[in-house]
Amino acid sequence: MTTTEHNPGRTADVLIVGAGASGAAVAASLSEAGFDVVCIEQGHWQDSFKYPSADLDFEFKALSSWSINPNKRRLPEDYPVNVEDSAVDPVMFNGVGGSTIMWVAHTPRLHPSDFRVKSQDGVADDWPISYEDLEPWYDLNDHVMGCSGISGDPANPPRSERPMPPIPIGRDGEMIAAAFDRLGWHWWPSDAYINSTRYGQGRDACNFCGHNMMGCYQRAKASTDLTYWPRAIDQGAELVTGARVREITTDSAGRATGVNYLDSKGNDHHRTARSVVMAANGIGTPRLMLLSDSKNHPAGLSNSSGLVGKNLMFHMFGGTSGIFPEHVDPWVGPVANIILSQEFYETDPDRGFLRGYTFQMSRGQGPGSIARGVAGHRVPWGENHHAVLERRFRNTLGLGPIGDDLPEEHNSVTLDERLTDSSGLPAPKITYRVSDNSRALLDHAIAQGTKVLKEAGATEILVNPQSRETGWHLLGTARMGDDPERSVVDKNGQSHDVDNLFIVDGSVFVTGGAVNPTPTIQAIALRTADYITNNRGDLKG
Repeated sequence: MTTTEHNPGRTADVLIVGAGASGAAVAASLSEAGFDVVCIEQGHWQDSFKYPSADLDFEFKALSSWSINPNKRRLPEDYPVNVEDSAVDPVMFNGVGGSTIMWVAHTPRLHPSDFRVKSQDGVADDWPISYEDLEPWYDLNDHVMGCSGISGDPANPPRSERPMPPIPIGRDGEMIAAAFDRLGWHWWPSDAYINSTRYGQGRDACNFCGHNMMGCYQRAKASTDLTYWPRAIDQGAELVTGARVREITTDSAGRATGVNYLDSKGNDHHRTARSVVMAANGIGTPRLMLLSDSKNHPAGLSNSSGLVGKNLMFHMFGGTSGIFPEHVDPWVGPVANIILSQEFYETDPDRGFLRGYTFQMSRGQGPGSIARGVAGHRVPWGENHHAVLERRFRNTLGLGPIGDDLPEEHNSVTLDERLTDSSGLPAPKITYRVSDNSRALLDHAIAQGTKVLKEAGATEILVNPQSRETGWHLLGTARMGDDPERSVVDKNGQSHDVDNLFIVDGSVFVTGGAVNPTPTIQAIALRTADYITNNRGDLKG
């Protein structure tokens, strides 16, 4: 699908920066409510029939043109990220659908306790909203994206039925689940935005091919180019692609007036709007706000608190992998949407750390990935190479913890003084170190994961203390709160400093929780869109 500007001279009601998980949800919601919506996206539409998932060289493409890491992918629409002072590499995808193109679509919700960490555990801060505030928007998003799952999980609040039954957990899932049962620990089939049956327009059921991170040619995996964007465009929303926003413009009173952006040929354009919604992820949003300094906003747009770019959270990943020589077909089914365990989700002071983690089961990958390293352990060269590869290939299952990464102001996104993108704009610099709490949490998870895999019958355990290229979850860099001195936006995602500027991506998270954040990001975006619809009629032309 190609996209052109309908009328670049008009003033839109709402201009959205970013066409990913949150931007698409806002675009659909507001356009259906009668707002004139324009979205600017630096990437492009993807053709699901050209995804490399079914290509013979899919593993090579996963390391190059389809790498999850923009520093490796190096497409013109990407921007480089300085990670010299970071223990984690941020990974993302720029394009219509954003990182929902390359995610595994594992979609549990935050727990109610995640919204009151300060009150309950005496650390970080409480959110200005609750689980109950987001619940109707979680439910709506499940139906738009298409959630496969089953009710009754004792680790989570009761909730409405999912639109589809769960993805079958397979023989490998049954084997790991039985080990959890013998230990007396919690497990549950994973919620997934992957079709277990036909669902949505032109979207087939999962065929269990396994390579679902590089797009899904079956269209079984939900991505917002397939779910929210058709709805938005049907209602007249305009989506401009191949366009890099370089600045949010403001007037003499400091209110947002639109954006300046560069097209794919480097030509400069301006689009005017009555409001601006930032949906460029937890790195792209603070980067652009810092680039948008002005007389009224000398430290960057909406940065009177000094917290734009601060409190970056990633979620810490590491984990254990087990070798199961008698296991059959470990790649049959999605790579990670099998079972989860939240046995260790809530704080237990006897463990030596605060908050907790979710175990997520994963399946083995192709021979190239296995040779490059299971849990960071490469197959050695030499006379034992083939024997080790044969032992691991087709026989590997993993347990990875998603650990709660509590906010710390020194973990940050700033503007790099030397590195630039292909348009000459300053690239983001990431400063991030692993906290003592996260390190203790990961060590505990590795010990417990080892116990589960041994119980399941693994003959060999491979341990990864911490993964580097795992910064999928970009959170916290423009946090929400009631106090303008300690937050960037209020509970509705509205800037404390600029009343016609809203932020709806993972930047607004106060704490990270211990689950994949996309359903929460989208629920927040839908809630903000509802607020604009019902309370900001002044933004309609």
